[in-house]
Amino acid sequence: MSRDAFGRGRVVAAVVVALGLVLGGLSVVHAQKSSQANPPATFKFTEGKVGPSRTGFAPVVKAVVPTVVSIKSSMVVKTGQRRGQGQLDPFRQFFGDQFGGQFNIPNIPDEQRSEGLGSGVIVSPEGYILTNNHVVDGATSVQVVLSDRREFKARVIGKDDKTDVAVVKIDAGNLPAITIGDSEKVEVGDYALAIGNPFGVGQSVTLGIVSATHRGMRNEIEGYEDFIQTDAAINPGNSGGALVNDRGELIGINTAIIAHGSEGNQGIGFAVPVNLARNIMDQILKNGKVTRARLGILPQDVTPTIARQFGVKDSQGALVGEVESGSPASRAGLKTGDIILDVNDHSVYDANQLRNMISSMQPGSNVNLKIWRDGAQRTLPVTLGELNPEEARNRGGSGRNDSGSADALEGVSVENLTSQVARGLNLPAGTAGVVVNEVSPGSAAASAGLKQGDVIQEVNRKPVKNVAEFEAAVRNSKDGTLLLVNRDGHTVYVGV
Repeated sequence: MSRDAFGRGRVVAAVVVALGLVLGGLSVVHAQKSSQANPPATFKFTEGKVGPSRTGFAPVVKAVVPTVVSIKSSMVVKTGQRRGQGQLDPFRQFFGDQFGGQFNIPNIPDEQRSEGLGSGVIVSPEGYILTNNHVVDGATSVQVVLSDRREFKARVIGKDDKTDVAVVKIDAGNLPAITIGDSEKVEVGDYALAIGNPFGVGQSVTLGIVSATHRGMRNEIEGYEDFIQTDAAINPGNSGGALVNDRGELIGINTAIIAHGSEGNQGIGFAVPVNLARNIMDQILKNGKVTRARLGILPQDVTPTIARQFGVKDSQGALVGEVESGSPASRAGLKTGDIILDVNDHSVYDANQLRNMISSMQPGSNVNLKIWRDGAQRTLPVTLGELNPEEARNRGGSGRNDSGSADALEGVSVENLTSQVARGLNLPAGTAGVVVNEVSPGSAAASAGLKQGDVIQEVNRKPVKNVAEFEAAVRNSKDGTLLLVNRDGHTVYVGV
């Protein structure tokens, strides 16, 4: 994953001039030659008309372009180098320290100024602008350039690295502000236009469709991922720019791309949904900081093996791998092995979506969780707590391999968990189970995520306390094997 990072670069444009028409694999039928040198008198050419009947996205673009700005940021970078360090070091070994002065090699300062380019979107006439955190993070100065080329010094009002959203402000009034849409109404196949300042060449517009919604990249980009994916070209410099629909409504803030090496757009770009960005902005403007609600569980995805083991119809929802003691979830009666199906009547597709839904709520909120437990649905009311920023990290994980084989644990070697081994693994006294001392690299268990040092506490939802019970439980597995594993003091399900 390559972030749509801002930076300077040169663009080399290749211009191809078409000199002729090449026909390949086509059967061309020639008309019979007319005996007349000129067309019949009754033949009339139809002339094209250019006028208000033209179609396209020009009216949308004209309305949106004035609301998208370029952002110039600069920061001081410590180089830690002296004159002649780096490439000159090998020469200094032979010629001494006077080499640099002799050839007038300039001093390399300990600090250098780095400049970058990004984009932003005006969301209020008073000069508030939405952009990416990585566009302004660490910047010592920020300049905003409007579409009419006016420049303003900007100040960073607040930023959130977990969602890559930032709010900046310029002292200007009566500015054109974009119309904010509803990203929850965005559907795959909708038109999408990306507007920004790619590579610093100037404001540009690209067209594509929405390729996917609620896209998470397993925390390879940010802590809370709920991206809109699009094939509208997004390149370095587009960061913080607008992703709009065919009505000119803001639906996302462009933030990242998938690229190979240093290459640019590959047709897979990501935008922070505007509903999420607006929630972060509102909190920054109201409270000066971002607070997140806390449920207190370790969620994981429901794989097909897990779905079969728990008797649910499909692989949707979030499986509770662990309930933290004293947490809101614990006080509400949530248990390890519950599957959360929806929150306040909004369906939960996977663990990432549940994490985003809860984090977007305010601490103290009352929510109703629809869960699956022991083959039946039930509803639990929960009062959410507040997430400590230090706790805002993803500890979750789940096996994604789904062999469905009763002998899927071949290649796994276990031994009884002794008190001495438990202490070595930093596990609480009294922890029961078998410890994995070897997992064959090519085995299904390894592909599912089982690791050396894991402590298997349950097999197919039945406790195992020693190797004999473990082996008996595995032999009785008929439709895949579900393991409850204690890893680094936290429990997680692994479906093999």
